[in-house]
Formats: sequence, structure tokens, C-alpha cells
Amino acid sequence: MANLEIEGRIVSKLAVQSGTSARGGWSKQEFIVEYQDGNFPTSVVFNVWGADKVQDLQRYQVGDMVKVSFRPSSREFNGRWYTDLRAWRISPAGAPAAAPAGPSYDDMPAGFAPSAPAQQAPAPTLDDMPAGSEDDMPF
Repeated sequence: MANLEIEGRIVSKLAVQSGTSARGGWSKQEFIVEYQDGNFPTSVVFNVWGADKVQDLQRYQVGDMVKVSFRPSSREFNGRWYTDLRAWRISPAGAPAAAPAGPSYDDMPAGFAPSAPAQQAPAPTLDDMPAGSEDDMPF
């Protein structure tokens, strides 16, 4: 799935919710971000799950401009569908994107030009097999 991101201003942070399930303790927090959609501002509710993500959200205050990377998720319960926008990264708006893994062309020495993609060899055919006896099996 493509990386989904929205830049906007945090307009509200709801109370932290927590509890215990069969898998142990959990915590989540929802927050509302307002972003510009054409001529009009639009609000969207995101949530973060887990103590570490809730702690990350505490760094930001209402009014802060942020970039939210998120993943949409829907589930059905009793014939109704519910959709969550789960934030997996929150960073200050305008922050540079994470650097890609490995070297980039910018890291290469001056004058370096990438070579053309290697051509793949064709698959062997019966004509490519060495000549020999009809029964050259080792068993």
C-alpha cells in the first residue's frame, strides 16, 4: 500500500483510553487534525495504539503543525462497518522524509553514471544440452 500522509494542525487530543484484553494491557489515544482541502478546512480523527505511540503523541500540543503517516483499516461488527485511521508516525510538518535505505545517486562520485539494466540470459533448450548417450543418468 502506498504511504498515506496528511499535513495539518492538531485541533484536539482526546483522553487516553486503556484496558486489559486476553493479550494483556493496551492503550490508545485519538486526536483530530485539521487540514486544508481546497478552499475549506477539513478535520479527520486519527488514533495511535500502544504505550509507545501514545507517548510519542504527548510531544505534540494542540495547535502544532504535524505530518501524520497513517494506515486505514476497516472491520465489520454486527452488520456495521467501522473505519480507523491508525497513525504509525507523527512528525513536525515540513520535516524531511525518512532517508531511503542504502546509498543514493547523490552519494556517488562525480562522473558516475548508472549502467543499463543487465540483460537476462535466455532459458536453456534441449538443443543446448551436451551430446551423449541416451541414458546418461547417474543411477
